[in-house]
Amino acid sequence: MRKIGMNLAAMIVNSENEMPAVIEKMAECGFNATFTGMFEMEKQMEIANLLSKHGIEYETLHAPSAGINNMWLSGEEGDQKLSQLCQCADHAHAAGAGIIIVHLSSGEAAPPVTDIGRERFTRLVEHAAAQNVRIAFENQRKVSNIAWAFETFPKESNVGFCWDCGHETAFAHGRQYMPLFGDRLICTHIHDNFGVFQQDKHRLPFDATFDFHRFARQINEYDYKGSLMLEVDYKKSPELYGDLSYLAFVERAAGAVKRLRYLVDGEME
Repeated sequence: MRKIGMNLAAMIVNSENEMPAVIEKMAECGFNATFTGMFEMEKQMEIANLLSKHGIEYETLHAPSAGINNMWLSGEEGDQKLSQLCQCADHAHAAGAGIIIVHLSSGEAAPPVTDIGRERFTRLVEHAAAQNVRIAFENQRKVSNIAWAFETFPKESNVGFCWDCGHETAFAHGRQYMPLFGDRLICTHIHDNFGVFQQDKHRLPFDATFDFHRFARQINEYDYKGSLMLEVDYKKSPELYGDLSYLAFVERAAGAVKRLRYLVDGEME
């Protein structure tokens, strides 16, 4: 049966008391995959050990996205960003996470594709490959840089696509990414919103208006067999989730993603 996952929120990771209970609850609810951001190595390994104890795959690390536009610009800030992204690949290797999620741009006024950016991202890809780590470039607002990446790095490389369906409806002005890059899909970020530009709600599936029947069709069209990974944030919709504890939210999340799995695969527990 296809794996299901959800993000392990930073606020939980940074709470010594809550993280073990949340991971245990995730396992009880049937989650068998997760992802986090990048933390200090000691914290990264603590998370990895707890996940292993409960049989949850540490599937991906989300690389820090702040300052990602500097990768395309000359100067020390771009060099520092490259170093940070390479360090994220090192952390993933150490923690047993096989993929890092990387943004290629931020905002509507992101810089164009440049030679210095091409060089830096190529160095990142090569560094990650040396660590046996794959890179999943995630759709944001721009197509040009992600198109460049998949034209430059072939399917046989360690580079693939992370489809963020919520970003697609909140940022892409009606554009669909799976017809463009679905054959490179290696992981998902799944959440719901109302399709309003710049309102990236990160709700649970079926709690807004995203067309998850289309999601299921496109996942199956490109024969994706990987996990269904939620990237949700209950703090962004207090009117809907404000009365829930985080443990209760995990239970509700499990119900939503299992419903989605049934839509995709026709399988129930």
